[in-house]
Amino acid sequence: MNHSADNQTTRSFHDERVRRRVRCLSVFIILVVALILILILNISLGNVRIPAGKIAEILFAGGGDINERSIIWKIRLPRALMGLILGGALSVSGFLLQTFFQNPIAGPYVLGISSGAKMTVAIVMIYFLNRAASVSSIALILAAFIGSMISTAFILLIAKKIQNMAALLVAGIMIGYICSAVTDFVITFADDSDIANLHSWSQGSFSGMNWDGVAISAVVVGVSFVLTFLMAKPIGAWQLGETYAQTMGINTRRFRIILILLSSVLTACVTAYAGPISFIGIAVPYLIRHALGTSNPIAVIPACFLGGSVFCTACDLIARMAFAPTELRISTVSSVFGAPVVIFMMIKGRMGKESGS
Repeated sequence: MNHSADNQTTRSFHDERVRRRVRCLSVFIILVVALILILILNISLGNVRIPAGKIAEILFAGGGDINERSIIWKIRLPRALMGLILGGALSVSGFLLQTFFQNPIAGPYVLGISSGAKMTVAIVMIYFLNRAASVSSIALILAAFIGSMISTAFILLIAKKIQNMAALLVAGIMIGYICSAVTDFVITFADDSDIANLHSWSQGSFSGMNWDGVAISAVVVGVSFVLTFLMAKPIGAWQLGETYAQTMGINTRRFRIILILLSSVLTACVTAYAGPISFIGIAVPYLIRHALGTSNPIAVIPACFLGGSVFCTACDLIARMAFAPTELRISTVSSVFGAPVVIFMMIKGRMGKESGS
């Protein structure tokens, strides 16, 4: 009798594992297919519409009209790839911050980290534009990293004094407002001739992307992503509590530092190239965890990257095409779709607490 019950339990456990694997595989397949379709649409649609057949011919056979080749290789493909890379980076950054603060509402935009990066990039851009024709991508990423670290330092300082997570999030929003005010002040008193590109960048946009930016961001984000994935097991242990992580032999102090550094690098890369982009870092990790039905970092981290890429490139497509030839801020579109998800998260969290009490 006991032997039969044990067999039934083992079979049920095996079936559950199979169902989870099938579910995860299905989510990854859907994300990959969606990303490919959105990339094709991003390259195809615009003032000059290029059919999918011609896109394949231009990309893989080197054929096609010279003007269409120029549009694809110099404008649309770099922009689409940057949306893919930076959208994924923003989503993974949000996942790391949510893991660090153990709160699903934590994200680089809400906590003011993106605003801190925006502030230092704006200062550096204006300073260098007064002395040189352009600013290197590395200088912008370093500036954004410094700004994101300054904001993060303030948040961590406040976190030591305030244990209430809601109050901490409000403090992060206030830090964001302060950084945005400093940025606006700097822009207001800069020469008009120096801030044409800065104004477009500060609104959040993927326009004007080039292959140098694609290469640099791919390296920075790629290395950060690999390091994040290698930390999947420590992150999984941390999700079960700091005490459990310590019993597993994890140096929690060093773990926290690495988590914040990786999140700051990812946020800095996004802000340096595309400006501040809202809600992707909060909404996408939440949606991915619920789609997968698990919080296992080995599955969630790559899925977050794919989900962020899909969400960001879709928002960029809408920003370009919804009111063409006028282009919307990408944060305007991401807020329209991301803010309702965050509101739902807060309502669901509140209802869960009330039912638990």
